[in-house]
Amino acid sequence: MNSNAESVGRPTFYTVREAARIMRCNPSTLYRAIREDAFPAVRVRTRYVVPASAVDKLAADASESGGCVDVARMAAERRTANEVARLTGGAR
Repeated sequence: MNSNAESVGRPTFYTVREAARIMRCNPSTLYRAIREDAFPAVRVRTRYVVPASAVDKLAADASESGGCVDVARMAAERRTANEVARLTGGAR
């Protein structure tokens, strides 16, 4: 269980601009990926926020693989999981 001390100073969500800066990409690239359901985000009215855990997972996957992470493959897996959940009426 996370304590408050562990999460002090660390956001749960980033703005798209902050996440793009961390990932060293253009915010418009990240917005496009979000709209295409290729990267996770939460829409709050007209704005998107990116879970910090998604940015961390991308970095961890890149570190573990020792090379390039195929975001298109990750997006396809995400879409497939969402479709399976939709069809089965259950959680992923």
